[in-house]
Amino acid sequence: MKTYPFLDLGLANKPIEDELKKAACRVIESGRYLHGEETHLLEQEVASKCEAKYCVAVSNGLDALKLIFRAYKEMGLLHEGDKVIVPANTFIASVLAVSDNGLEPVLCEPSELTMNLNPEKINGLLDDKVKAILPVHLYGTACWSETLKQLAQERNLLIIEDNAQAIGAKASTRGLNGTFATGGLGHASGISFYPTKNLGGLGDAGAVITNDEQLAKIVKAVANYGSDRRYHNIYKGYNCRIDEMQAAMLRVKLSVLDNETERRNIIAKTYNQHICNPLVIVPHIFHDMVQVWHQYVVRVEKRDQFREYLADKGVQTDIHYATPPHLQPCYYELRDSKLPVTEKLANEVVSLPIAHPITVEDAVEISKIINNFNA
Repeated sequence: MKTYPFLDLGLANKPIEDELKKAACRVIESGRYLHGEETHLLEQEVASKCEAKYCVAVSNGLDALKLIFRAYKEMGLLHEGDKVIVPANTFIASVLAVSDNGLEPVLCEPSELTMNLNPEKINGLLDDKVKAILPVHLYGTACWSETLKQLAQERNLLIIEDNAQAIGAKASTRGLNGTFATGGLGHASGISFYPTKNLGGLGDAGAVITNDEQLAKIVKAVANYGSDRRYHNIYKGYNCRIDEMQAAMLRVKLSVLDNETERRNIIAKTYNQHICNPLVIVPHIFHDMVQVWHQYVVRVEKRDQFREYLADKGVQTDIHYATPPHLQPCYYELRDSKLPVTEKLANEVVSLPIAHPITVEDAVEISKIINNFNA
């Protein structure tokens, strides 16, 4: 029986293996393993990709978001106890970055169509303590709209994007800076380069993107022990630096990111064209934006039976994410939140294979298997 793995990073990196090895040798031979040319060039290239002025490469995606909130506190734009609106259906890192800075997460229901934060639900959550919104471009679809932009401008709210899953995606509406690329839509954004991401390293890494020079300088300092120069610490900082090896690997991966995006778009369209089972809700393809399909997520009421059926047919699946943040033990204080749409999605979502080594032909075969599912 043919099997369809959910993800194989070894196979994903195989076509660029020689380039990755050359990049590794380049770093080894340079004798510079932190704060070197690879990091500098990666920052320039990622900033350009996100249509923004500044990029600060850091240790991981969670640290990127934490550093942004910390920097805004240092700038006096956020204060302990301020509220940040966060989508209720997201990976817990989005919420952790808020609470870790002494800020209060306010959970907002998603849209069932986009599975992203629903801008129409924000007004009911606003009060004088809400100072920021953290839209998450979940699964690689931009969370952006005129409504969100107008809210930010009218209420003077900071927009901090969680762009962990969507580098290379584009919105249908211009951002605050006049551009369309996720990561450059709001005031700042955090990116994750975790190995499973569309642009993933061979280890952990992340980045902060912004058009604000002051914010970029503070993030860079706080990430390096709070120092603006050697042995001179102006903030009580952290150690959140990227290393030269990861920067070099990511530069190779970035050079083929557009090809990967196109490949995933073709497979997503193939799934949508061929899956025709009334028990399975496929994700929406938005033709007025660029989606990058970090995950291809369907919805099935009888999820356990569906996953067992696919596993028996050799199709690996995953769930992103089965337990929303407000139901996690560490956020006991949020347990009474009334979030029916979030909980409905959490009970129904199933991620199908879309990363390497899945091909268009595989997607057609997987669709046929799905069409025969009858719980």
